[in-house]
Amino acid sequence: MTDRAASRRPLADAVAAAVSAGVDWVQIREKDLEGGALLALADSLAAAARRANPAVRVLVNRRIDVALAAALDGVHLGFDAAPPVLARRLLGAGALLGLATHAPGEASPAEQAELSYLQLAPIFPPLSKPLVRAPLGLAVLARASRAKLPVFAQGGIEAANAAACIEAGAAGVAVTGAILAADDPGAAAAKLRRALDEAAPAPAAARR
Repeated sequence: MTDRAASRRPLADAVAAAVSAGVDWVQIREKDLEGGALLALADSLAAAARRANPAVRVLVNRRIDVALAAALDGVHLGFDAAPPVLARRLLGAGALLGLATHAPGEASPAEQAELSYLQLAPIFPPLSKPLVRAPLGLAVLARASRAKLPVFAQGGIEAANAAACIEAGAAGVAVTGAILAADDPGAAAAKLRRALDEAAPAPAAARR
């Protein structure tokens, strides 16, 4: 998950290094950008990521219009985004469509029918921003991961605890600070990738 403020390097360079080292999804999350500025960044980051690995999947938070204009792979929805049924109608059946959640069962069955995955946060205290919600912990993650949809763990994830998230049932992890705040984003991503690959097999979904 990108955050220009958290990155110690130019963001496109950090994204390319992380993708080269094993990150397989990039989620563009730049809440302060709108319209043309966000589209320009999305174009730049998608190009950098796809040069590093043509198979990488690139999503943007909230903005269906930006996803369509930049030919991204999907959209990550939150409380301030379009309803999943509308997003699916606009993006089409093949797009990735995710939803941010903060508790098991928060997404309704009707919403889940339109979604590709759920993202649950925060599992641990975040590394890249102040704590505003109590950490949920691995037991809550395990309960949420019983859903039919893949669940990605977010919040305070790093190489030292990534395997525990997979063993709790998560399909993968979503990180910001563990990679972007590192002196060497590529090395940090590779370390995280190894931890995920050595963990117990995850449900049938791409890890990130």
